Amino acid sequence: MAKVSKYVYYDHTTSICNDCLRRIDAKIIFEEGNVYMLKTCKEHGRQKTLIATDIDYYKRIRNYNKASEYPLTFNTKTEYGCPYDCGLCPDHEQHSCLTLIEVTDRCNLKCPTCYAESSPTHGRHRTLEEIEFMLDVIVKNEGEPDVVQLSGGEPTIHPQFFEILDAAKKRPIRHLMVNTNGLRIANDFKFAQRLVEYTPKFEVYLQFDSFRPEVLMNMRGRDLTDIRKKALDHLNKLNIPTTLVVTLQKGQNDDEIGKIIEYALKQPCVRGITFQPTQIAGRLDNFDPAKDRLTLTDVRTQILEQTDIFEPNDLIPVPCNPDALVMGYAMKLKGEVFPLTRFVDPQQLLENSANTIVYEQDLRLKNHMLNLFSTANSVDTIEEDFNELLCCLPKVSAPGLKYDNLFRIIIMNFMDAYDFDVRAIKKSCVHIVSKEGMIIPFETMNLLYRDDKQEYLEQLKSERS
Repeated sequence: MAKVSKYVYYDHTTSICNDCLRRIDAKIIFEEGNVYMLKTCKEHGRQKTLIATDIDYYKRIRNYNKASEYPLTFNTKTEYGCPYDCGLCPDHEQHSCLTLIEVTDRCNLKCPTCYAESSPTHGRHRTLEEIEFMLDVIVKNEGEPDVVQLSGGEPTIHPQFFEILDAAKKRPIRHLMVNTNGLRIANDFKFAQRLVEYTPKFEVYLQFDSFRPEVLMNMRGRDLTDIRKKALDHLNKLNIPTTLVVTLQKGQNDDEIGKIIEYALKQPCVRGITFQPTQIAGRLDNFDPAKDRLTLTDVRTQILEQTDIFEPNDLIPVPCNPDALVMGYAMKLKGEVFPLTRFVDPQQLLENSANTIVYEQDLRLKNHMLNLFSTANSVDTIEEDFNELLCCLPKVSAPGLKYDNLFRIIIMNFMDAYDFDVRAIKKSCVHIVSKEGMIIPFETMNLLYRDDKQEYLEQLKSERS
């Protein structure tokens, strides 16, 4: 009698070794209700990584794949195979939905968790000329970039910060974000006031990991509770659109997901939350990959369990990269929250090449929206930037509603060597522009393309020549 496996073999992909980052084959298996990646490196042996805790959801994400959308131009050749040709090379299957510019390596914190290994003494500030060059590269690739995010390091400490904002605003960028730890916004109200000049189509991407001092000490090296409160007080007072970004680690702050959502919904300036499981890259002082990893499905499940707002059909895969992104949208009206995503037919998302549909095409969504909008004070149509930021959802003509009425949940899983899946990496849509003018997926940038990793990358390339 044949011996029966303990697992179900589901799929095959290409990954990389957790240790040496060489390309290796990988199996996707189902075992005891979970999804694992199995791979074997000739040098480092067998490796098994948990990649999902919800088999049904993992199987359904394939239904959300849509036709690829390419940049206007590619920056490198396809020569050594993914992930050694970034980027973007012609083998990449998705343009830049969001592109980061790291305007500085420096930071006013030295967080124990930092993918860029920033600190007060690390690296240098980019010159304004370098930054303008990087902005021009993005525009050349995208024409009208969807979202550009100024990042670092801590971008607000750059001595020419507002000149950088001015340079970005002169270009045809649809939406500009600043990724910040909030220290300067909290401690300098006049600085925060100047940010109002760049609205609309401007947003603060505010680090917000926990309410507990001990968690903030472990992840950020400092109790930032008061800083977060002061920053949000200033942003609320000025009504500057803000997204809270929560870096998640199992056993640290994953039990606070629901509390953070409830808190965010009470902040007038907050338009949504991005939850990011920790990527194993850069500086990770208090992190054990064997027990501290969170999968995308872990986070999705905990959102559903820790709040009574969202149902399973409210948190769906993002079609441009369903393996790595989950989205959920809701309306905030008169103190109530109305989820919207459940009313969208995924097939309509996939069939529409412009990545949007008109809501009249879906009677369920139309009727639901009409009921919601009848409760709003109405005269004008919804603002244009609201439409543009409804990623993969219908364009909406909604009387009386503004971007203030939008609330979104995003789960963004940046793969690392452990769960690296070339199928998903080829569809990565969050990219970093390097000072050399390359557009590099966030995931591979942190694994292979930072300055201190370039020599080893060249070694890996030479082995494949």
